Amino acid sequence: MSLILVLLLVAGLVPLVPVLTRLVGRQAGWLLGAGLLLAAVLLTRVGPGSGTISESVAWMPTVDVSLRLRLDGLSMLFALLVLGIGAVIMVYSTSYLTGRRPTGFYALMTGFAAAMLLLVLADDLVVLWVAWELTTVCSYLLIARSGPNAGGPATRTLLVTVAGGLSLLGAVAVVAAKTGTTDLTAALAHPSWSGDPLFAGTVAALVAVAAMTKAAQFPFHSWLADAMVAPAPVSAYLHAAAMVKAGIYLLMVFAGAASHSPLWPVLLVSVGLLTALLGGLFALQRHDMKELLAYSTVSQLGLLVAVIGIGTTEAMLAASVHVVAHALFKSAAFMHVGLMERRIGTRDLRRLRGLGRSMPWAATMIALAAASMAGILPTLGFISKELIFEALLGAPAAAAIGWLAALVATVGAVLTMAYSARLILTILPGPAPAARPWRETASMSAAISLTALAGAGFGIAAWLLTDLVAAAAAGTAGTTVDQVGSLYLWHGFSVPLLLSVAAITAGVLLTVWRGPADRLLDRRLFPGSGVRAVQALHDGTIAVGRRVGAATRTDAPAAHLAVPVALLGSAGLGVLAIWPGWPTTMRPHAIDVGLLVVLVVGVVTVVRARVRLTAVIAAGVVGFSVAVWFFVLGASDVALTQLLVEILTVVIMVLVLRRMRPHFAPVRARRTILAAGVALAAGTTATLTTLAFTGHRPLSPAGEYFLREAPGLTGGTNIVNTILVDFRALDTLGELVVLAVGALAVTALLTANPPAADNPLTAARNPLSDPLRNAVFLTVLDRLLVPLMLLGSLYALLRGHTAPGGGFIAALVGACALALAYLSAAANRSGLLHRPYLAIAGSGIVVAVGTGLLGLFDASFLRPLHAELLGVKLTTALIFDVGVYLAVFGVILAALRLLGTPSADLPGGPARNHPRQPRTAQRAEVREAEGAVS
Repeated sequence: MSLILVLLLVAGLVPLVPVLTRLVGRQAGWLLGAGLLLAAVLLTRVGPGSGTISESVAWMPTVDVSLRLRLDGLSMLFALLVLGIGAVIMVYSTSYLTGRRPTGFYALMTGFAAAMLLLVLADDLVVLWVAWELTTVCSYLLIARSGPNAGGPATRTLLVTVAGGLSLLGAVAVVAAKTGTTDLTAALAHPSWSGDPLFAGTVAALVAVAAMTKAAQFPFHSWLADAMVAPAPVSAYLHAAAMVKAGIYLLMVFAGAASHSPLWPVLLVSVGLLTALLGGLFALQRHDMKELLAYSTVSQLGLLVAVIGIGTTEAMLAASVHVVAHALFKSAAFMHVGLMERRIGTRDLRRLRGLGRSMPWAATMIALAAASMAGILPTLGFISKELIFEALLGAPAAAAIGWLAALVATVGAVLTMAYSARLILTILPGPAPAARPWRETASMSAAISLTALAGAGFGIAAWLLTDLVAAAAAGTAGTTVDQVGSLYLWHGFSVPLLLSVAAITAGVLLTVWRGPADRLLDRRLFPGSGVRAVQALHDGTIAVGRRVGAATRTDAPAAHLAVPVALLGSAGLGVLAIWPGWPTTMRPHAIDVGLLVVLVVGVVTVVRARVRLTAVIAAGVVGFSVAVWFFVLGASDVALTQLLVEILTVVIMVLVLRRMRPHFAPVRARRTILAAGVALAAGTTATLTTLAFTGHRPLSPAGEYFLREAPGLTGGTNIVNTILVDFRALDTLGELVVLAVGALAVTALLTANPPAADNPLTAARNPLSDPLRNAVFLTVLDRLLVPLMLLGSLYALLRGHTAPGGGFIAALVGACALALAYLSAAANRSGLLHRPYLAIAGSGIVVAVGTGLLGLFDASFLRPLHAELLGVKLTTALIFDVGVYLAVFGVILAALRLLGTPSADLPGGPARNHPRQPRTAQRAEVREAEGAVS
């Protein structure tokens, strides 16, 4: 079993979610949890012990980006947390969820687990960043779908974490540019970290900011409590093993290399300790149990960030142990909040009393989780807290700095003990409240018990974790496992123990004499808050955008075209400065002169036209002239494309024009003269620029390469098509996505605002207004030409690799057949138009992407695969061209369907066979209805 197969196993659970939820409903959590647990078991079978396992699959070989995976001690630790805690929470969710088919929740949670697993296994900088952003998207969607009030918190969370993603992207770019590789292991071992202080400091700052946004460190801490609108399973996973742990993992991965910069320890230790104090203080203020635990996470993560900044072997061992301890007690605590919501109906500490009587087992479990969180003997939290104190005291800086850091951490531990004790002493005693039967939440109780007991049991049997955390610490600190100490519950009497006892004692006293602490409740400690700051930034950005956009907020095309056209015209002065003279190869022929005359006449007619239909016809003449010119010059593919586009453009423009006034609005002579001057200047500049840059040199090296290598590399002789579907397939895929988005935009626009009825001014009675008589000629041709055009479309698709044609041209031919069938129909409701155009366009994207995935079997996404069958050369580029065909055909079908069908037949339009009534009639009906009601 390889790392890639384990990753595919987890990712493969996502498409299975709809099937499982349809079969067993919310009980699918058991199967999904089993899948995650199976992946964890398989990962331990692959596990390297104290070594490292690496695997790689080529992704973008031309830029040295591969799906590199690496399993060492650190990634093993985090991967087991991701999968193990994820499996427990999936089981927990089977009782927590109330819907019968919670497909979206399970799909996003499973996708979250897959993204986190990819993140901790990634050994490529680009893959690492992609996984980082996937976790951001998953967390946003999980928060946003939590309820009607979740939009604001989800958006604020997204703003903060996306800012961190941009910071990480900057770090990835700098590291790749400096080291010359995206291989994470090789990049971190590059000598530039120690030899270039500016490089090390820059990357250290960028990585620290990125990690602190995810790990909720000051000043990015507000999003974590703000995101508590999410349901308990999401919060438990996000706090224990997912989102925030991604930030901690990133710091530990880069710790060895970034520590060469003095900025790294100063930034991490100072920000981490400040965050630990603020988080503890804010937690002590909260009545909401979930908010208390959220700020507790902020505080605990601050300690982790600070100890990672120390960077010693002892510090990395402390960080590794505390990662496990925090995952166990925090998952148990957040799952307990969900249990309270289901059984008691509240999570407000002022209303939670008597759990020791009504729910003794659950009360015992939350007490164990709180004890581990407070670092009380004999829990795993006690061991990790001792190790943190020891690491801070042993900081490689001056002894006074180490003592200062340890004392600040002790104050944070005091606050932790205080809010943990307040939590337990508030909810356990008192009269027993009414609670729902425990059988309804049996799986929730089992999940809580598993993590809470594990937090206590690993404290007593700490030696069971030694191999796991020692391997993680050794890999992070750059040492061997032999140099990492073992875990013990009792280390004897020492300074860390005295600090721990002092923290517990002070926390108990602060809980017993609650006056000073209670005065903090519901009191604003600072003039502002992080949530309001993020919201103000969000609102301010939108306000600035509106002001900037107001300058160009107009529907008039001339206003948008004026600036670029004027700039293009003024650029002619620069072209004159570098003008090399007329090209020697410029020898016009008689046909060129003739076509130029026709083109000029067409342009002049367009400009002088006062009737819209005249302008459309003249514009078509211009387009057809250009198409013929392309044929004369030998660019048959481009000429075919131009010709077909012109045909369809004229058809669609006529469909639009029939809903507009036939004549253009009158324009002042001054504006006409100004527009003509700008247009002439822009046209002259474009002509001179073309002559200056293309008329004095032979074919470009890229063109020579395509002509020379295309037949051998692709098996095709149509250079244009091989460029589109072989060499530059990624560009073509991007264009297909743009086309599909265009189809969605047109659909949304015309279904939300159905087009008006045909302009009555254009429907005057005349000999040509009868559709049955007017379409006789087209109807006869339709029976013969439409099948032939469809066959020609298929032929153009199949021959595109070796002769003029291809998916784009073939789709245009097919669309022309569709347009002919529509124009020859006696009514607007042509049966051929009633096809799922969005599904057709979307299927083209799916086919193109699926073909690209096949290329991964031969080293790269979108790399064409070639084979030969019975002497016939086959290539997956043809399948990709099918995707091009479907996407283009779907877009044109959408335009014809939405523009050529009456408004009554469109979604959102008036009901069929019920013509729109005049406003007076509508108002009369309203008055009649009001009278009937009264």
